[in-house]
Amino acid sequence: MLSALLVFTLLALVLGLLLGYAGQAFKVEGDPLADKIDALLPQTQCGQCSYPGCRPYAEAIARGEADINQCPPGGEATIKALADLLGVEAKPLSAEHGVEKPKSVAWIDEQVCIGCTLCIQACPVDAILGAPKLMHTVIVDECTGCELCVAPCPVDCIYMLPLVPALEQWRWPSPEERLEIAETGRVGETL
Repeated sequence: MLSALLVFTLLALVLGLLLGYAGQAFKVEGDPLADKIDALLPQTQCGQCSYPGCRPYAEAIARGEADINQCPPGGEATIKALADLLGVEAKPLSAEHGVEKPKSVAWIDEQVCIGCTLCIQACPVDAILGAPKLMHTVIVDECTGCELCVAPCPVDCIYMLPLVPALEQWRWPSPEERLEIAETGRVGETL
């Protein structure tokens, strides 16, 4: 019995060393520029940029295959941040990809919902909770406002509502934001 325990311990040690070596030898490096670009994107996973999510869009920008102005949920602020990161000139949002809208979240009228699960299948971030033939609801803290759940709903019971920040999330606008409000008369996302 002691010899079997010793054999398995030695085998585990050798396999552990081999796995450790293989992990270092075959390590795949990520693209640090794509990581930085991805961190600036809104992570809505909406596909409006013509890529299946924020990470593929970030990788395409890093490779020079996509422009920085294809993200409607990120809007002007994201375009400026990407331009600063990449050292290029900021440009207006591409009209073919959509328009910038205020942040919103999905809301399901549970009295009308038939429980078809089409919205659950369409949600890229699993923010909708429900079961077949039972009502569904949206987990507001998880919803990115991508609107992908609206079109598949056969009874039109999903509405996009403006995101109202909770009192705990409110903060004083920065001097730059106050200047923008004074110049444009438009209240940004922070108020």
